[in-house]
Amino acid sequence: MSDIDPRVFSASPFHNGEHLAQARLGVRDIEDWARQVIRDHLPEQHRNFHTALPFLVVAARDEQNKPWVTLLEGPDGFITAPDNKTLSIDGLPTRGDALHGAILPGSDVGILGIELATRRRNRVNGRAAEVTSAGFDFCVDQSFGNCPQYIRERKWHRLDNFVPGQSIRGQRLTNEQKQWVSSADTFFIASGYRGEGESPTYGMDASHRGGDRGFVQVLDDGRLRFPDYAGNNHFNTIGNILLDPKAGFLFVNFTSGSFLQLTGRASIDWGSKELSKFPGARRLLTLEIDEIVETRSAVSLRWSSDAGSVRSLRLVEKTPESADVTSFIFEARDGGILAGFEPGQHLPIELEIPGINEPVSRTYSLSNGPDQYRYRISVKRERKGVASQFLHDHLEIGAIINSRRPSGDFVMTCNKCPLVLVSAGVGVTPMMSILHAVAKERSDRPVWFVHGARDGEHHPLAEEVRDLASTRSGSTVHVAYSQPAPGDRIGTDYDSHGRIDGALLARLINNVDAHYFICGPVKFMGELQTNLESRGVSPEHIHTESFGPAG
Repeated sequence: MSDIDPRVFSASPFHNGEHLAQARLGVRDIEDWARQVIRDHLPEQHRNFHTALPFLVVAARDEQNKPWVTLLEGPDGFITAPDNKTLSIDGLPTRGDALHGAILPGSDVGILGIELATRRRNRVNGRAAEVTSAGFDFCVDQSFGNCPQYIRERKWHRLDNFVPGQSIRGQRLTNEQKQWVSSADTFFIASGYRGEGESPTYGMDASHRGGDRGFVQVLDDGRLRFPDYAGNNHFNTIGNILLDPKAGFLFVNFTSGSFLQLTGRASIDWGSKELSKFPGARRLLTLEIDEIVETRSAVSLRWSSDAGSVRSLRLVEKTPESADVTSFIFEARDGGILAGFEPGQHLPIELEIPGINEPVSRTYSLSNGPDQYRYRISVKRERKGVASQFLHDHLEIGAIINSRRPSGDFVMTCNKCPLVLVSAGVGVTPMMSILHAVAKERSDRPVWFVHGARDGEHHPLAEEVRDLASTRSGSTVHVAYSQPAPGDRIGTDYDSHGRIDGALLARLINNVDAHYFICGPVKFMGELQTNLESRGVSPEHIHTESFGPAG
């Protein structure tokens, strides 16, 4: 580390360790962006955010210079911002907490403001100024926002008759504590570095880590390990550990308000064989535990015990499929494995659209097969569609969006019955996913794929449908164009002129035992369902999925 002159980066928002991590991982062009988003003050939006929170995540060092992380809570208004360089916090770590009595004037303090219910978070690092018996003033050195990757949504409430519990200390994890750690989906980490002289890049940092339950491994009663994935390329925690390996962890039992605080020495595995066991992970971090503090019922806050997570996705392909439909293929931002899905399910996404204060949420059916380890959505551009226009016009390869786990009940309920897949317009998208799955089957059960479009120019994924159907016996494709263009060829591009209705289905399929999957406008589906039931098809064999504003 000594070959780097601290003066080289004197104007940078990063210290030497962060630069080392960035250089090692080939990160370039981060400086200009970081100068815009890392500030030496709290913007008004951040001041409003922090002062509305019921708790803060706080990192500091004890009198033995060991880093720890804890939560500070208080009633509404316990945090104020008298100016854009100061947070006044009416609270201190309580007796029994690892940081009790550790916040003194001049102490390095890292703060993470996190709102689990909305997944917003902002970090701010600095020092304690005036400290009283009730709280302290915090002076800002650096403030910046973070992405919501892996934050679990949790709603909170406060106990009316709160009685704090007792704290116990130890140096090795008990069996109960091992179970606590290995079942966690969230923890907080404290790290820090202070070099010679003064720099706003020095100090403590409080950070969040999240994942599926079990993402933190208990190696033995004195060691933990967790995979670290791609993030914002700041490498604050990694950079700190490169220069000072001391770190602290905090695990919160969200149903009981209990804390498990750990402190020790962290090490980074950049590329051993163990790393290959964690797809998408860029490195493994191991904590050698020195000391443990467990506090039962440490705070009066309680959170929902289970929560859905949000995954950040990176757009890797963007393909026009017709005059008004484009497919978007996403992979995990961190390179990890995406949650699986059933053919026919949809993907909830969130878009950050300029000029709109809140994320715009939409759900789009997945149009690829469930075994492809990617997510593909095929979106129709709507004339008044805020989300669809943004996707078509502004979302380019490399862009990041957020998604939740795929969901929905429009899925195959049998794996042997005859299938009839009926769609109109962009309703073809869930049928594509089902057809991909059916094409992989080793059975020859009858499958009919019936689709209605205006004309060839407005017929998305046409070639893909015929290619998939051709891979298995027993598949029949019928396409109806309501307004075929002069260049559209009957028998090649489409099979009939007109709209899909009950009469057409009756001519094509004479099988009351088949399961019908129908996707399209509500009126289209209602008319088909009525007709099918009148012909003796059981309502339990008719599955519908609507799209558009009426849905």
